[in-house]
Amino acid sequence: MFSPQGPSLRELCVQALSSVEHGYDLLAPKFDHTPFRTPESILGATAHTLSELGPFDHGLDVCCGTGAGMLVLRSLCRGRVTGVDFSAGMLGRARSAHPGATWVRADARALPFTEDFDLAVTFGALGHFLSAERPALFEGVYRALRPGGLFTFPIGAPPPVTSVSHWVTLGFDLAMRVRNAVWRPPFVMYYRNSPLTAVRDELAAAGFTATAAALTGSGRHRNGSPRYWLILARKPADAG
Repeated sequence: MFSPQGPSLRELCVQALSSVEHGYDLLAPKFDHTPFRTPESILGATAHTLSELGPFDHGLDVCCGTGAGMLVLRSLCRGRVTGVDFSAGMLGRARSAHPGATWVRADARALPFTEDFDLAVTFGALGHFLSAERPALFEGVYRALRPGGLFTFPIGAPPPVTSVSHWVTLGFDLAMRVRNAVWRPPFVMYYRNSPLTAVRDELAAAGFTATAAALTGSGRHRNGSPRYWLILARKPADAG
């Protein structure tokens, strides 16, 4: 549908009527040929910003998918880099693309790590978590980080109400809510369920000190507002 190498419309429909895990198992072989993969511009802008805060030792990519975040971690981390995802299909593709990394299959709402990492990232994953699930995600990342560790991720800024993007994302989210109301298993993917203020509050509740900076290099909306913010959530150095 998106390119000759990408999934067909039928394949996307089958995926959308599956669970999140099985849907991504199905999509994995063609995922990198879709617009759902985090663009290189976002990865590069994130790595550039973090380069001023590092270097770091061990890095973790939460909900790693096919491993795009490894391009950021490997440019910043001097030690082990690890990806975690609950889709076996996505992990299989990531393992093939980045054989030197460590891969763990696990649910991000119950991460199996304790103070193992200095840097944690995630790209394009928050939409797969309902607001009631985000605290468990953030608490798990907090446990996974060493004292002083950093959790960071780009988050889309709301587009102006007059823009096409506003109405496209609104329409998509409404369609997904209708789909999940009438079809099981649910497929959780929403573009507008992670407002910046709520995410910062939830990170603070998990123990982080969280700030947000405009992600330079990711572009701006026509009204001049940034397209993306970069969340920088620091675990206190004296955390016990």
